[in-house]
Amino acid sequence: MSAVGIDAATNLATASDGSDEISRRLESLPASSYLWRLVILLSLGGWFEVYDLFFTGYIAPGLNRSGLLTTTTQAFFGFSGIGAFVAATFAGLFVGTFALGFLADRFGRRAIFTYALLGYTAATVAMACQTSSDGVLLWRFIAGIGIGVEIITIDAYITELVPSRMRGRAFAVNQAVMFTAVPVVAALSWWLVPLQPYGIDGWRWVVLIGAAGSMAIWILRLYVPESPLWLARHGRTAEAVKILATLEASAGAASTRPQARAAAAPARPAAKAGYAELFRPPYLSLVALFMIFNLCQAFGVYGFANWVPALLVQKGITVTKSLQYSFIIAFAYPIAPLLAASFADKFERKWIICGAAAAIGAFGMAFSQFTEPALLILCGVLITASNMTLSYAYHAYQTEVFPTSIRARAAGLVYSMSRVSATFSGFIVAFTLREAGVGGVFGLITAAMVIVIVAMAAFGPNVRGKPLDA
Repeated sequence: MSAVGIDAATNLATASDGSDEISRRLESLPASSYLWRLVILLSLGGWFEVYDLFFTGYIAPGLNRSGLLTTTTQAFFGFSGIGAFVAATFAGLFVGTFALGFLADRFGRRAIFTYALLGYTAATVAMACQTSSDGVLLWRFIAGIGIGVEIITIDAYITELVPSRMRGRAFAVNQAVMFTAVPVVAALSWWLVPLQPYGIDGWRWVVLIGAAGSMAIWILRLYVPESPLWLARHGRTAEAVKILATLEASAGAASTRPQARAAAAPARPAAKAGYAELFRPPYLSLVALFMIFNLCQAFGVYGFANWVPALLVQKGITVTKSLQYSFIIAFAYPIAPLLAASFADKFERKWIICGAAAAIGAFGMAFSQFTEPALLILCGVLITASNMTLSYAYHAYQTEVFPTSIRARAAGLVYSMSRVSATFSGFIVAFTLREAGVGGVFGLITAAMVIVIVAMAAFGPNVRGKPLDA
C-alpha cells in the first residue's frame, strides 16, 4: 500500500476510535422483533421506490398507445421512443447515486431517505400530468434523481442496523417486501393501461396511484430512528447509545456495562472524507471491481425487467396478453428473495452472485427460443428469480465492503455505473430488438453475465461473518 493510501486509511480509522464500542455492540445484537420491524419499515419505504422504478416497463405500451412515445425509433439515440423513457429514468438514477450519494453520509440516513421520497413523489405526479414527450422525459429524469438517492440510503441503513451473521437474510427480506410492488404495478397496468377511466389515460392512473400511496409510508418513516453507527461516527455518541440501548433491550440483551463505556468515550466527529478517498488504496481496487460489476449486471436485471411486455409483443403476443403474462411473471419478484433467505448467509456473497448470473444467461437464452406461452412464462419466472437473487446479494455486498464514513457515497459511486449501463441499455435493447430480435437481446445479456462471473470469481473479497469496518 502506498503512503497516501496508508494515511487515508489511518485517518478514517482514527476518526472511528471513539465509536468502536458502538460497532461491536451492533455486531453482537441478537435478532429481535423490533430489529426486524425496522428492516420491514425501511423496506416499506422502498416499496414505492420499486413501484415507481418498475412501472417504467409496464406503462410503456400505454405511453405508446397514447401517442406520447413509440416502441422503436429510427435513430439510435431517438428521443421519441420507449428507449428514451427508460434512458431518462436511469439518467436520473445516475445523478442521484453518483452526485448525491454523499448526502446520506453528511446529513444522516433518516433525513435523506425521508426527503428523497417526497422529492421523487412530487416529480412523479408532475410527470403524470404531462401531454408531450419532452415533458414526460424531463419529469421522469427528475423523479429518477430522488429514487437514486433513496436506493443508496436504504441500503446503507440496513447494512448498519443488522449484524453480519444475519445481514444476507435482512437484505433478502428487504427485497421481498419491496418487490411485492412489482405484481401490484403489473396488475394495475394489466387492468388500467388498455383503458381510459373518466377520460384519463390508464397509464396516468397507474403513476398517480403509486404517488398517492407513498405519502402514507412517509408518515410511517417518521418513527424510524437514525443509524446508531452513523451517529457515533459523527461524534453524537450519546444519541447513538440511546438508540442502541433500545435495540438491545428489545432483544433482552444486557447493555449496562458496554453502554457506560460508550457514553464515556469522547464524542469525536468523523474525519472529513471525500470522493478522492475512493480513488486511493485501499479502496481503489474495490471501486474498480464494483464499477465493472454494476456496468454489466444492469443489462441482466433491467434489460429484461424493463422490456418484458415489449419482448413478449415482439414474439407475436398482443399488448393485453403481454401485460397478463408480465403480471404472472412479476410474482417471482417477492417470492424469490424469500426462498433465497434460506441460504443467504450460508455462502460467500460473491458465489451467490456468480450462480445467479449464470442462471440469468441460461434461462434468458431459453426464453429467446420458446414461443409457447407456458414455456415463456416459466422462463420469465426463472429469469426474474435469478435477477432477484443477484439483486439482494449485491445490494448487501457493495455496502458492507466500504467503511461507515464513506459507505453511502462509495456505494452510490459504484452503483451509479449500473445507472449509466441501464441508461444506454434502453437505447441498445431497442436497437438490438429491431435489428436482431429477442435472441439478440439475450445474447447481449448473456455476454454481460459472463463478465460479472469472471470479475466476481477472480477479485471479489470474502465478507461472510466479518463485522462492518473490519
